[in-house]
Amino acid sequence: MSLKQKTRVGSILSCDWPIAQLPGLSQEEQSQLENCGITTTAALVKHGKTLATKLALANKLQIHVQYIHKWVALADLARIPSVGTQYCGLLLHAGVISATQLAATPVHKLHKQILRLVVATVQSRDLCPSVEQVQQWSYQAKVLIANC
Repeated sequence: MSLKQKTRVGSILSCDWPIAQLPGLSQEEQSQLENCGITTTAALVKHGKTLATKLALANKLQIHVQYIHKWVALADLARIPSVGTQYCGLLLHAGVISATQLAATPVHKLHKQILRLVVATVQSRDLCPSVEQVQQWSYQAKVLIANC
């Protein structure tokens, strides 16, 4: 299991992962972020709080702002302990772009979206997270959002 830092928020610990564990980042992109002082997912979320800060980071890295939007969304979802870096990409591909959206989306609707995505991509229902797991993601997102 990878090392991660946790910050207590209510009874849920918000996770802070090394930037290298965020899915979808190339080694070059990781290095660029680290050169900007962004070494963890919490730092990435902090640097991507507003459109202005996202645009500034995109300009500094000389990349399109859509990449910053994606990385910040992944980092925001990864702070939820039961989601982490393992499921943040799945949630993003299922259309969830923030912990706030995860907290607001009905569990049955989200599970249905994820099931469709998993079946379409890997053609197996067995690899889909259970309804209970999606429910845990939602609950933890609600607690984190309520306490921030």
